[in-house]
Amino acid sequence: MVKTITEIRSLARSHTRTAINVLVGVMRSKDATHAARVSAANAILDRGWGKAPQALGNGDDGALELVHRIERVIVQPETCEDP
Repeated sequence: MVKTITEIRSLARSHTRTAINVLVGVMRSKDATHAARVSAANAILDRGWGKAPQALGNGDDGALELVHRIERVIVQPETCEDP
């Protein structure tokens, strides 16, 4: 029997308390690696407070320039020039 996305989400959500408790256990464990403890702590914070916003900058990859070009092509195709 194929589960729908809604059923799968519901099933996963029914294990939320257990999953959080496991993450807290890993975070507090003296036997866990530092990487595992940090990963668990980040997962807990992400679920409780949301992911930290990422700064958007025009670095060497030209991401903002690309977005600007896509916007010009879609919104104003008649004024777009090929580079």
